[in-house]
Amino acid sequence: MTKEEKKSIIEGLTEKFKETPHFYITNASGFSVAQVNAFRRMCFEKGIEYKVYKNTLIKKALENLDADYQEFSDTTLKGFSGILFSTEVANLPAKVLLDFRKKLGAKEKRPLFKGASVDGGDQYLGEETLEMLSKLKSKEELLGEIISLLQSPAKNVVSALQSGQNTLAGLVKALSEKES
Repeated sequence: MTKEEKKSIIEGLTEKFKETPHFYITNASGFSVAQVNAFRRMCFEKGIEYKVYKNTLIKKALENLDADYQEFSDTTLKGFSGILFSTEVANLPAKVLLDFRKKLGAKEKRPLFKGASVDGGDQYLGEETLEMLSKLKSKEELLGEIISLLQSPAKNVVSALQSGQNTLAGLVKALSEKES
């Protein structure tokens, strides 16, 4: 690969990292061609892009970003590295990894999870964080929960007023008659 080709790949990968707020680094070494194709197909069906790059190219692309990825690079970029890009949902790649493992069998731990960057800067390292990442709620889910919590007191007042409509009218009538 020539220097120009490497430079082009690094620039393209840097742009991809900037455009994609969530990415996961995995290790799918040891897979057969059929397993890799099945994993790629599953990613494609879920709307996730899976690409394999050389670690040095990934590291140089991460160095071009605003956030500090030094520790992330040092920890995750060893051995075989594939990147899962998710544009919208942060926890989707984690769910895909866990689902694919279940599909292969209970004892299977491949593809190995090395690390993730969520929302363009929050970094998670190591296999032990994968389960937690799969349970993260999306921005839309969190906003929905906040809105429903904010609406709850108003709904309670409205329903209390509606359920006691007859009682409230009777109470007002009784009070008006009492004053007379």
